[in-house]
Amino acid sequence: MTDKTVTELRQKVAQAREVIAHLMDKAAFNGAEAHRALDYFSNDAFKKDFLPWPRQTDEGLRPEELNAANDD
Repeated sequence: MTDKTVTELRQKVAQAREVIAHLMDKAAFNGAEAHRALDYFSNDAFKKDFLPWPRQTDEGLRPEELNAANDD
């Protein structure tokens, strides 16, 4: 990869982080999985096991992590 390509990819990841932060703010979603995504996209480390996202713990989603738009 050229230096230009690496630089552009880093910029794209930084943009992705900003988009995620904005969407979290607009949706009032401030759960642990949202922060996990922000942390992941805030550095250069690659984690092969980052997905699936979001991960549901044994206790399930907390009320603040539920999306009311999906309620039936």
